[in-house]
Amino acid sequence: MNRSSGLLSPRGQVLMFAALALLAFTAFPFAWMASTALKPSREIFVTPPTLWPTHVTLDNLSRLFAETRFLTYFRNSLTVSFATVGLTLLVSVPAAYGLTRFRFHGRETVAGLILFTYMFAPIMIIIPFYVAMRFLGLANTHLGLILAYTAFCLPFSLWLLRTFFQSIPLEIEEAARIDGSRLQAVIHVVLPLALPGVVATGTFTFILAWNDYIFARVLLSADEMKTLPVGIADLYNASVVDWGMIMAAGVLVIAPVAAVFVFIQRFLVAGWGSGGVKG
Repeated sequence: MNRSSGLLSPRGQVLMFAALALLAFTAFPFAWMASTALKPSREIFVTPPTLWPTHVTLDNLSRLFAETRFLTYFRNSLTVSFATVGLTLLVSVPAAYGLTRFRFHGRETVAGLILFTYMFAPIMIIIPFYVAMRFLGLANTHLGLILAYTAFCLPFSLWLLRTFFQSIPLEIEEAARIDGSRLQAVIHVVLPLALPGVVATGTFTFILAWNDYIFARVLLSADEMKTLPVGIADLYNASVVDWGMIMAAGVLVIAPVAAVFVFIQRFLVAGWGSGGVKG
């Protein structure tokens, strides 16, 4: 038995060291943010700076809840993000299925144009969006913001889901339709097989809606309607920047996204094996 079989080769050791260095480089800003959120104000600006707080305190969190409308912003962001995910999937799933299962003239051209529309930067379309929302009476409303996010996310969502539906063999769906209708085949066979794509699309949409600043800044003006990115930016633009409070807000903003990723990672792994044909 080779006793060195469990040791990494020199190339493997280099790759592992590079991966650990990249992980440390990526995680350091988040660790510093969490550390600052737990430091008292006098300790934030000490020289030399310390990574771990000498005296852990939750004062920054308590002041964030007491002196700002953080909970209102948090609730608004959750409402807008989940509503955007639901509306985007409600439209993109049947549309992507139709692009892959029904043949019509110009189908590939339509698919290419859908992806082409995603190339426009948000700053290029925000003014037309604002004019349209004012015309429809949806300016300064969460519904207007949800519609704007949905319109912006739909092109990429359609293209992503189209790829997943294309990867599902047509023979499996045809076999399922022998014992039922097309709708039953889609619900019980096609959607379970496309579940990883649906989850990935929902994750992409949630992150975009959760992190967006431009649309929320332009379309919302009332303080009670603002989402987290806008609310935190207003804290930063105050006359006196309270870094402890801002870092505490940053930790709470990242926490839901991290929780979604932990949940989605397990869900995706389980989704790859779901919907298979048993024989």
